[in-house]
Amino acid sequence: AISSVAHKMDSAMAALSIAPSAAHTPISEAAIAAAVQTALGALGACPDVSNSPVYQHGILAAVGNTPLVEIPSLSAATGCRIMGKCEFLNPGGSVKDRAALRIVAEAEAAGMLQARGDFTIVEGTGGNTGIGLAMVAAARGYKAHMFAPENCSDEKVAAARMYGATVTTCPLVPFDNQEHYYHRAAAEAKSLAGGVWGNQFEGTANARAHVTTTAPEILRQTGGRVDAIALTAGTGGTIAGLSLCLKAALPDLHVFLCDCAGSSLASYVRTKDMTALPGKTIVEGIGINRITANFSAARVSDVFECSDAEAISMAYYLRARDGLFLGPSAALNCCAAVKAARRLGPGHTIVTVLCDGGERYASKLYNSEFLRSKDLLAAATVDASTDHCSFVL
Repeated sequence: AISSVAHKMDSAMAALSIAPSAAHTPISEAAIAAAVQTALGALGACPDVSNSPVYQHGILAAVGNTPLVEIPSLSAATGCRIMGKCEFLNPGGSVKDRAALRIVAEAEAAGMLQARGDFTIVEGTGGNTGIGLAMVAAARGYKAHMFAPENCSDEKVAAARMYGATVTTCPLVPFDNQEHYYHRAAAEAKSLAGGVWGNQFEGTANARAHVTTTAPEILRQTGGRVDAIALTAGTGGTIAGLSLCLKAALPDLHVFLCDCAGSSLASYVRTKDMTALPGKTIVEGIGINRITANFSAARVSDVFECSDAEAISMAYYLRARDGLFLGPSAALNCCAAVKAARRLGPGHTIVTVLCDGGERYASKLYNSEFLRSKDLLAAATVDASTDHCSFVL
């Protein structure tokens, strides 16, 4: 009976990857390793973490190696194969577990942190990096203090606190205001004895996490058959790490950025000008009005603009049609994947990142009163009876 179950599990896992065909030779491990080294070289020197105990420590060893699954309704609607990397299955619940792990591994390798020592990891975060760092801090015996914007969901604040982190919420102020959560975190780390700043925005450990883990996983899971990736950006670490490594392996890969209201990244990609798109977004953790060290390393081919209404409709549609219960940035990434599929035409494979799950947004994205207050409730009413993407403009 056990062998039968194991066989079924192996078959199910095989279905999560793109099957090889006679016309395609899967990418070799040597080619993947070479792509990783090329991408790492583009990000500059860093401590050697190849033998870091962080990656083998209990629950932390479960970070990464997430499934890559097809999203059937989106594939059917576009004629492309749209795949989602299930980052909500990381133990801390999001893609940011990867960056958190790498940040701590590099800090330990550099002698800035010593396991079970009297250190405090400090970070400015929209929520998920804080949760990831709180988890890693608990596992490695550190304290954690997170500074988050006041619009961070209650669920994310609570999750970080349940891991033992101190969370200070900060007012929504312009970046040049020293009360901004980024500056509050930097100042706290500097003033605190044993304080270590995670610095996810400017520290390229963030991008390296995706160069060394997420991108190689995608190459293995697809056999190297990827035509495009499409995703949003906040710190820029995910899109930088993925684009650097995947394009080193697949030079013809298209990298599509999805930008949101209030952000200047679309303008920067198109013209190098920093003009923000009109309005504000309810989507947490994405969009920015400065170019970080991480984002500056990204290799972006083109950019789409995506609205909150599109993200909300996608989230409700995927929950009803595909059983995917996603957060708003993951839903926005799926909108970007649809737009990429339309741009490239049928027959292509597009990969996106399912950053986190919907349970962290019960008070916002999945709360009708909140949506009504933002004049977005209508977007939550979407026809999920057929495969379509008519709500993606």
